[in-house]
Amino acid sequence: MNEILDWILDTVQSVDPVARTLLAGLGIMLETSVLIGLVVPGDTIVLVASTAVDGVVEYLALTFAVIIGALVGESIGFALGRWFGPRIQRSRLGRRIGEHNWRRAQVYLARRGGPAVFVSRFLPVLHSLIPLTVGMSDMRYRKFMAWTVPACVLWAFAYVSVGAAAAGGYRELSRDLHWAGYLFVAVIVVFLVVVWAVKRWLVRSEARHMTDAATERPKGPVTEVPDPLDADGA
Repeated sequence: MNEILDWILDTVQSVDPVARTLLAGLGIMLETSVLIGLVVPGDTIVLVASTAVDGVVEYLALTFAVIIGALVGESIGFALGRWFGPRIQRSRLGRRIGEHNWRRAQVYLARRGGPAVFVSRFLPVLHSLIPLTVGMSDMRYRKFMAWTVPACVLWAFAYVSVGAAAAGGYRELSRDLHWAGYLFVAVIVVFLVVVWAVKRWLVRSEARHMTDAATERPKGPVTEVPDPLDADGA
């Protein structure tokens, strides 16, 4: 196991740090862009890239690149929703997403407003649909950013920290422990299970805000609930 992991980690680390960081940022940008996030495994790309982190500078650079990439992707989704939302929804790709999922996103945003933007970053499917749905609503871009920035920051630090810590710990322990590779795999698996469990819990806890989505379809632009962050009407 150690030999296999050494080869994988050395291969990742052999990639130029700047290129590796930019690729991670690009991957998460595509993952958070409209609908692309349904096929591009941005979380996997970030987790793999984080295993090659060497030092504080690389750690901060990768985290910053992932945050910026996520925000750019979210902004692209918002802009496309603002300009072409209904057309995208009626397109062949939009139809493949399913009318049910579009309705869930619309009803969820209408009922929860800003918190839906934050929570959706951690929900399957909705994390790709909400930026587009927000663009089709009357929510301002500034308010959208106010809710999505902390979610993207939290997500980036979680993935980069776990990947970097697991790989760093493995490199230290592998010198003396033959089973260090299994420990590394266990840490990654536990993290992924925790992520899955959190997502499942969020889906269940937020389900009541998406109920009747199959029959309740907002007519016209989605109007989200009032929010303290938007008290000035901006």
